[in-house]
Amino acid sequence: MFLSDLAVRRPVVAIVANLLLVIFGVISFTTLPLREYPDINPPIVSIETQYIGASADIVETRITQLLEDRIAGIEGIKSIESVSQTGVSQITIEFKVGRDIDAAANDIRDRIGRAIENLPDEADPPEVQKVDANEDVMMWMNLSSSRLSQLDLTDYAERYLADRFSVVDGVARVRVGGGRRYSM
Repeated sequence: MFLSDLAVRRPVVAIVANLLLVIFGVISFTTLPLREYPDINPPIVSIETQYIGASADIVETRITQLLEDRIAGIEGIKSIESVSQTGVSQITIEFKVGRDIDAAANDIRDRIGRAIENLPDEADPPEVQKVDANEDVMMWMNLSSSRLSQLDLTDYAERYLADRFSVVDGVARVRVGGGRRYSM
């Protein structure tokens, strides 16, 4: 009865007291540390195979399907996604949360090692990488030159710039894309 009598006799005091309680609650809630929920990143492994000069259909039938068939039996796979583009096969494998990412990557390397003899001779060996879920593209660079042709500019970027950028602290991966390459 005391609170209801106070709210009727002195409504301003009751409103101020309620506002103070709400403000105190909001401040307390925002400063609470988050300790009981660990940072969970799903184990994801990516396989990229370059087959320069091949069409997307050839890449799909001669590389992507072959590698997917070999990988499909590995324990703990949640999903497999693949993209076949002109000259590139990209396969992304997501494992269940309890699976060790290093063991999963080693299992994939073993399976790919057995399948590599069935890949076309012109294709580069598949690159297996553990993917960080927080990895995002931070910077794109565009190159142009009035002295170099597009072929020479792509060659320069692959030979010199990619290596120099990859040794910079904090750089996870450097990719050269969109350039022109010699077909033979």
